[in-house]
Amino acid sequence: MKPKRHHRKKLLLLPGLLCSLISSPASAGSEHPLLKVMEDEMKLSMEKLVSPEGTKPYFIQYTIADTRSISISATLGAITSNQENERRMLGVDVRCGDYSLDNTHQIRGGGFGGFRYWGGWTSLPLDHNPVATRHAIWLKTDEAFKSAVKLLAQVKANVKVKVEEEDQSDDFSKEEPNQKIGAWQDFSGDRAFFAEKMRKYSRLFRSHPLIYNSGVSLSGQVTNKLAVNTEKSRIQSGQGWWRIGIQASTIADDGMELWQYKSFDSHTAGGLPDDATVLKAVEQLIEEVLALRAAPVVEPYTGPAILMNRAAGVFFHEIFGHRIEGHRQKDVEEGQTFAKKIGKEVLPEFLSVVDNPSLREFKDIELNGFYEFDDECVRGQPVRLVEKGILKTFLLSRSPTRGFTKSNGHGRCQVGMKPVARQGNLIVQSKNKVSYEELRSRLIEECNKQGKEYGLRFEDISGGFTNTQRWSPQAFKVLPILVYKVYVDGRPDELVRGVDLVGTPLTCFTQILCTADDEDVFNGICGAESGSVPVSAIAPSILVQQIEVEKKRKAQDRPPILDAPIASEKKAG
Repeated sequence: MKPKRHHRKKLLLLPGLLCSLISSPASAGSEHPLLKVMEDEMKLSMEKLVSPEGTKPYFIQYTIADTRSISISATLGAITSNQENERRMLGVDVRCGDYSLDNTHQIRGGGFGGFRYWGGWTSLPLDHNPVATRHAIWLKTDEAFKSAVKLLAQVKANVKVKVEEEDQSDDFSKEEPNQKIGAWQDFSGDRAFFAEKMRKYSRLFRSHPLIYNSGVSLSGQVTNKLAVNTEKSRIQSGQGWWRIGIQASTIADDGMELWQYKSFDSHTAGGLPDDATVLKAVEQLIEEVLALRAAPVVEPYTGPAILMNRAAGVFFHEIFGHRIEGHRQKDVEEGQTFAKKIGKEVLPEFLSVVDNPSLREFKDIELNGFYEFDDECVRGQPVRLVEKGILKTFLLSRSPTRGFTKSNGHGRCQVGMKPVARQGNLIVQSKNKVSYEELRSRLIEECNKQGKEYGLRFEDISGGFTNTQRWSPQAFKVLPILVYKVYVDGRPDELVRGVDLVGTPLTCFTQILCTADDEDVFNGICGAESGSVPVSAIAPSILVQQIEVEKKRKAQDRPPILDAPIASEKKAG
């Protein structure tokens, strides 16, 4: 996941360019003609498809994702990439068997691992040609059906020779159909306009020869989706995503590679910040990277710490959010940390956790994790996962698990993958809130209790990863960017480098003492079995009684021998 700081300032637009920069919707309720093509092919397949052994499909879903995008990158005032892309992809889900047992059932001991989440997708013509489109749907459906028939036979054999499964849940949930024809979002972007912006922003790095790699990029895309299935769901929806990303890296004298990243996200081009805001962010990033280069390396540490709000959001996303995704509770290869903890305390009593993908923004910050319908044609729903520390439910796709037979609209995937339960907008709520100043005072009090010279303050976190499967330790590693020592004797906070935050989930959650009242948003992209999906996490700053950090892996190469070419340019200037 990549971090983001967002401001509700508008991008300064050149005269006459406004219409070409913003994704403007077509008239609401205008149905795309491909929906009829999809439905006709689906009906024919359900009526005619049958294997030599008599197997027929019991469910089919077709999804078309039409994506148009631009991507522009610049470094040191020069454009390094300027691309425009258009693609239309077809996804086919064919299920044989029935809702209780079908071809998607896990084959235990089969060694498929993550490959079973790879979906059946293919390219479609871009000009809406009905004949070529029907041909592609027909061919991909045939392929998916034959694969489903083969897998169903393997599933049935596997069930007979393996021990009885702990989780006897059905393979697929029955859901009420959803029908909505939303506006088809049009897309066009003036690449020359944005390229000049990227040149301007990236040029600031030319005055800093100790920053060896830097860049500013713009990504803009609009994705329109069409989905139909045999349960009579019919959905047409469109959504945009725009990001300005700023990155820079250097190498310290001891060989440690150091980097920083900032980004601004919006659902539209018009929601991106103005020049002054982006330029200020570039300057701040430069200051932080150079300060990190000069900062001392911190030794491994256990003790009290504050995770600032956005850092706390990443912390909960990685350590808690992935472990309450529904499919992990029934997958025999998973650690199933919380599988049997429904109704039990998993967090301190003053904490609650909600995932609400229907939330478009929080405190005027647009949320990456917003969506109306998930990738299984189920409406995205707010889910109260933890209530006053007690685990209530899981994030659920259409793959049921013990005690939960229905989806709550969290089946998500990247184009080309199969949906599984994923996070949307994860929100941490607290009833034990104090001001940040009081939180800091309590950190120092806790350090004194434990005889610590200092505590740690995690200002920013780039992301992280967590192991959830049984073959590996049930541990996590979170990757801080900005970490400060907070001294108990009143010395100024000191920036340090070279640590990763590590631990095990069940232990770390018991260490949370209280939170501040300063909730903020972390917007990012999360990668897991079903690919990369946009997500958000909202959290206050938290005080942790004990946290553990270990030394970060360090490269052994020295910094460049010769001065950077821009060093002579700076001297001449």
